[in-house]
Amino acid sequence: MLDRREFLGGTAGAGVAMSLPADMLANEIPSDLTELSASQLSAAIRQQHVTCVEVMQAYLDRIHRYNPVYNAIVSMAGDDVLLAQADLADQALNKDEYWGWMHGMPHAIKNLADAKGLETSSGSPIFAGTIATEDSLHVARIRSQGAIFIGKTNTPEFGLGSQSYNAVHGATGSAYNPKLTAGGSSGGAACGMATHMLPIAEGSDMMGSLRNPGAFNNVVGFRPTQGRVPSVPKSDLYYQQLSTNGPMGRNVEDTIRLFETMSGYDPRSPLSLRDRIPAFDAFRQQDLSGYRIGWMGDYDGYLATEPGVIQICESALQQVASSGAVVEECQPDYDMAQLWQTWLTLRHWDMSDFREFYDDPDMRKLLKPEAVWEFEGSVDMPASRVSKAGLDRAEWYRALLSLFESYDILALPTAQVFPFPKEIHWPKKINGKVMDTYHRWMEVVIGGTIAGLPVVNLPAGFDADGRPMGMQFVGRMGEDKMVLEFAMAYESVTDFLDRRPSMVEPD
Repeated sequence: MLDRREFLGGTAGAGVAMSLPADMLANEIPSDLTELSASQLSAAIRQQHVTCVEVMQAYLDRIHRYNPVYNAIVSMAGDDVLLAQADLADQALNKDEYWGWMHGMPHAIKNLADAKGLETSSGSPIFAGTIATEDSLHVARIRSQGAIFIGKTNTPEFGLGSQSYNAVHGATGSAYNPKLTAGGSSGGAACGMATHMLPIAEGSDMMGSLRNPGAFNNVVGFRPTQGRVPSVPKSDLYYQQLSTNGPMGRNVEDTIRLFETMSGYDPRSPLSLRDRIPAFDAFRQQDLSGYRIGWMGDYDGYLATEPGVIQICESALQQVASSGAVVEECQPDYDMAQLWQTWLTLRHWDMSDFREFYDDPDMRKLLKPEAVWEFEGSVDMPASRVSKAGLDRAEWYRALLSLFESYDILALPTAQVFPFPKEIHWPKKINGKVMDTYHRWMEVVIGGTIAGLPVVNLPAGFDADGRPMGMQFVGRMGEDKMVLEFAMAYESVTDFLDRRPSMVEPD
């Protein structure tokens, strides 16, 4: 069988789902179809070297075998229903009806978004058993490309915290050690993909929720420029600009393909961007010769980090530098403690919608303590505090903009700790420094969120215990394509994505 790099290399620059010569692809189909990347799987289905039923059965077999250990996929549809849908996809191909690059591919939606006919519990007992009556916007776009929705991916309650546990579905383990957390809030998505129970995945990101689980599962997670992947909020359309949906992938090509599917203007989201992300074949790997990377590290000692995190990231940067990139340490001209206070204000304000649950004593009992704390932080918040946070947010953006005068891209770790036991809700200390909130240990991710910039998590390596770590690469506003083209170059000069997990069998 071809080396993964050689096989993927054959797909670059070609049209969607028609990436490889038919005879070459037919000879290289692995016996386990879940080994194919999403792009390869798309080509195999389109050229009818495999049937959608065969693909669905392969994924169902793997899910039934391993999901009891990892708990990545929840609220699944029945096998008979899914195989019947796969058969309809095959019938369509036989009639030359092609639905899109995800035609007949199994897909699971993060359990914070709606997929018609599937449960949306958001990990909360309040919504357990709630069946969605329509698709969220990005879900509809994925469905329009022919994906078959098999279920949902696990998430913490209401997406709060980077540890995917909840009272409805339990905790999700890391693909590299299911006793450790998969991160969150897109933990089920990242683990499901890394364990090859899913070919590709999507999620959402407010406080690193695409990036942190990407790091903890050694996959790609991309937070787009704010407004690039629109949603249709049920209430405010203008002020809350912290969260966004985005793609994840086993490799950069898959991530780009799903990103193009999810992105694009929608009039129901007035702040969504109107320029289009091109198809994958318009992307070109960045030339690393002379490419300038600004390494922000732990913000000059401001952030507490577990031993080994910085060293692993710097080792990965050395590999990039050996290919011609220029890596320099740099720091934003900004009070990082003030950035945290800005974050707390905006985050609490965003959680004011919890009032309907908080005011009902019976519902309040069902909320986890972190959700109660977030809401209580929003109570009686003066407008002057929100206004100041907005001004401080603007100054943070300007501080990063100043760094981009010297650097093409900025880098820092994706997490401050390695994956920790999933029985622990959140780390209480890092290197002896007390974490004063349930999300203080995730402070490293707030910079990209507050600025609204495109940020990609790329795997950076493993520690001596085999725990994965990732790095965030932050690009200029709106330059999502450039960030992903850098990711293509990074992938070509490192081999971290080649290291797959050793799967743990059920007892």
